[in-house]
Amino acid sequence: MPTNAASTSAGAPYARVKQHLLAGLAAGRWAPGALMPSEAELVARFGVSRMTVSRALRELQAEGLVQRTQGVGTFAAPLHRVSSTLTLHDLHDAIVARGHRHEAQVHLQRAESAAPALAAQLGIAPGAEVFHTLIVHFENGVALQSEDRYVSPAAAPGYLGADFTRLTPTQYLFEHTALWRAQYTVEATRATPQEARLLAVADDAPCLVVVRRTFTRQLPITIARLVHPGALYSLQGEFRP
Repeated sequence: MPTNAASTSAGAPYARVKQHLLAGLAAGRWAPGALMPSEAELVARFGVSRMTVSRALRELQAEGLVQRTQGVGTFAAPLHRVSSTLTLHDLHDAIVARGHRHEAQVHLQRAESAAPALAAQLGIAPGAEVFHTLIVHFENGVALQSEDRYVSPAAAPGYLGADFTRLTPTQYLFEHTALWRAQYTVEATRATPQEARLLAVADDAPCLVVVRRTFTRQLPITIARLVHPGALYSLQGEFRP
């Protein structure tokens, strides 16, 4: 995550709901496995839409802090899942929360034919259509992230129609897919020559590279390679038994 990054834009309605639930989890209001407030209860408490509440719950689920069962409810995650969570927030929200300006340059936004290795990652047939975007995110004019992302058309058929200078792919996919789980790998390595050029760093500069896959219950949604200049990023965590 960016150094000193805030988790969400404090003024956003979904962020108020999310922060309320995070505070309750941190205080032990809901024991691991306990049933948490329903969407209807949160809608009534905060005076927001069901979609707003759903976004807050989806983000908590993606971060491993809650478990959701359709038709049953939302439950506090088991302690071992909470303790081992790596939280990756939407870049736009983190930048805006710092009072800074987020900009995005879209270098690629098109449909392509999936190579066999990529097709296997997304659960589609080799040669099938896949959506591909390459976007560089800036904070106050400084390149902060190169985002190379492939998306399954079955999961997000309208993806290529989005204006990614106005919202991030993460924001779009949170709103238009039913996120169920995520996988990630993190490593410190060099950027590719293209990534170094996009981020305006030296070819041998250290970078933090996160590769993340997300899924609905039924199928993969996306696989993204997120490359960050190492000098601008740190990973922080806390464990409490």
